[in-house]
Amino acid sequence: MMPNDPQFLYMILVLPSLFGLTLMGEGIYKCAHEEWSGLISIFFGLLFIVMVIFAYFFFSSYMLAK
Repeated sequence: MMPNDPQFLYMILVLPSLFGLTLMGEGIYKCAHEEWSGLISIFFGLLFIVMVIFAYFFFSSYMLAK
């Protein structure tokens, strides 16, 4: 599988990013309704998206090296 294949982008980038955005959206909703536990969801959503970006660059550089 090459890093520019659509399957690679879908598995590594799109689906996990949607999960991270869902966590962030849930956190924003909770903060808007004065539930401060929403900050935890926002933090983990951002952390998850950062990990997805790191994994994408790691795997793309790893596969290009081979």
